[in-house]
Amino acid sequence: MPAGGAYARSRPDRGGEMTVHDHAQRRGPTIALVSADGRVAAAVSTLAGALRSLVVDGVAVVEPTADAAVPPGAAGTLLAPWPNRVDGALWVHEGATQRLEVTEPGLGHALHGLLLARELEVVAATDSGVELRARLGGERGYPFAIEVTVRYALRDDGVDVTITARNRGSGRAPFAAGSHPYLRVGDVPVDELSVQVDADTELLLDDRYVPIDRRPVAGTASDLRSGAPVPEAPRHAAFAMTGSARPLRHALEAPDGTRVELHADPAFRFTWIYLAEALDTDQGPRRALAIEPMSAPANALRTGEGLAWIEPGSQWSAGFSIRLVQASRAR
Repeated sequence: MPAGGAYARSRPDRGGEMTVHDHAQRRGPTIALVSADGRVAAAVSTLAGALRSLVVDGVAVVEPTADAAVPPGAAGTLLAPWPNRVDGALWVHEGATQRLEVTEPGLGHALHGLLLARELEVVAATDSGVELRARLGGERGYPFAIEVTVRYALRDDGVDVTITARNRGSGRAPFAAGSHPYLRVGDVPVDELSVQVDADTELLLDDRYVPIDRRPVAGTASDLRSGAPVPEAPRHAAFAMTGSARPLRHALEAPDGTRVELHADPAFRFTWIYLAEALDTDQGPRRALAIEPMSAPANALRTGEGLAWIEPGSQWSAGFSIRLVQASRAR
């Protein structure tokens, strides 16, 4: 750890997910999905390819934000071609400084990629699934021709999400992706839940939410592998799984044992958690916890960590799922 041991878990007055600069001021079309038996329903917006609601057997498993013109706090959005922050909105590619648009004005960073204000195109849709696409090319600070698709497919206990990136350009391109769901276990207040994060390492953050060091979580208050009450967990923290590559499982659990789980492919070995004090949901402001699967950590365009370098004509793909586990089936 750097001298002074400085890192931030909670900075409610500076930065954070709620300071995202909103480019879009309109609501994109919303696609309603429902399973054949009616037990699972979801809403997906073309704006940012966001999952705006998900209900299983009458239980809300993500915070509903379908009524908002812009996903509040980036709720449910697709994060690409990088998740989280690029420090100072600057990075270097082949000796040339790339200047991204500053989208986190309070800290001067480029936050959560290039799709937050983008209307994605509907490629295919059924009653229980939808695939959306965005084509990147010529954006300021990211000179690569990448086609990004996200596919939502309902399952018996929730939804499967698959993110794919195809390089349509002539040179290899750096890419990373993530998602920003605020998980929920029905009407149980978040402070009555426990949170589980499948990670063996914490990325220590400076006061601008940029990783500066790392440490094993074992023996610290940031060890959430077996779960901890949300009020006792870090409010704003970054994690990684550094052991052997395997699928990950994160969760929120209610006192009665009902769980909402996020299962992630090994590619999503980085995880960010963020506790919003007053997320503007369809039911009014709520404290809400985001568990964000990411294929690279914050500042990846500058450090290179976790980036996929996609060759021309090739693609990268990975997925995760959000699932409800009823108390009778939990554990």
